[in-house]
Amino acid sequence: MTLRIASVPTDHVYVRHLSDPDGRGATVRLPDPRPDRVVTGAPWWPPRVLDPAWVTAHADEFDLVHVHFGYDAESPADLAAWTETLRRLGKPLVVTVHDLRNPHHEDPALHDAQLGVLLAAADAVITLTPGAAREVLRRHGRTARVLPHPHVADLERVARPRRPHEGFVVGVHCKSLRAGMDPLPVVEALARVVPGLPGGRLRVDAHTDVMTPGSPRHDAALAGRLRALAAEGRLDLEVHDYFTHDELLDYLEGLDVSVLPYRFGTHSGWLEACHDLGTTVLAPDCGHYAEQRPVLSYRTGDAASLAGAVELAAHDRPTWRATVDERRAERAGLARAHEEIYRSVLAREVAACTS
Repeated sequence: MTLRIASVPTDHVYVRHLSDPDGRGATVRLPDPRPDRVVTGAPWWPPRVLDPAWVTAHADEFDLVHVHFGYDAESPADLAAWTETLRRLGKPLVVTVHDLRNPHHEDPALHDAQLGVLLAAADAVITLTPGAAREVLRRHGRTARVLPHPHVADLERVARPRRPHEGFVVGVHCKSLRAGMDPLPVVEALARVVPGLPGGRLRVDAHTDVMTPGSPRHDAALAGRLRALAAEGRLDLEVHDYFTHDELLDYLEGLDVSVLPYRFGTHSGWLEACHDLGTTVLAPDCGHYAEQRPVLSYRTGDAASLAGAVELAAHDRPTWRATVDERRAERAGLARAHEEIYRSVLAREVAACTS
């Protein structure tokens, strides 16, 4: 029996790589319905599957819904109405907890409430690490099955040897300054240490919107300080728009170390891409990054701890990298596990309807 899954979303690298790499299995994830407005970089957002009217109108086209991301703009009351609609239609709900705290929200209250509604209604819960599963149980009373994050780079790229480069390159990417990021203290600490390491070079990237006066996301203090440090020769500053997927992988492969400048968070697809490419990650201890893949950890907000971690990376040059065989086997296992979960919740729904 084919399993027709309405994913929220489908067109995301995590979700795409839950399928069997050889096309085996009965799971079919339906294409994202086209939203009323398309957002650059996320053409599936806002997801129409979260509209009670959409699931009612298309109920005969899918068997269950699997929520990953994309409910940021939904109120808890609207999510509750949506889950009630699913229940009325006899459509099970599976939820994967990627973020225990939304990296885009300064205040965690809304995400806590949204997640609470979804998990109370979920027929099955998944998360990525044992630590996150413990938090889900403690905070929401739900037992989550732990399944790893799949590869981010294509398998062909995972198999490709790293391109050599000179020196010891440490990278920090400020992106567009999500709420969960605090890059300037991290950059300041690294700028004091990295230039003194053998072959050490600090590369700092920032999106154009952060560096451009008049942009809604412009941060004058950060922009000014980054330019000053670059003028002093303490870092190489790169300002650009969003990388494409391939550009991002090229960038990460050009680093020896990628430092995550987060002050709160849970899991990281960025970390997984680094693991695919053999780039060492320095991750703060505020989330569950160290349970995801091998990383060097530093204490969140502690400059001395960060300096010690980057010095250790320069001295030991750890080489943690996924092999293509590992990633293929992991992905095949993920496909089987998800199909097992989908069949289980659908069987329970059938039993409930016939009892």
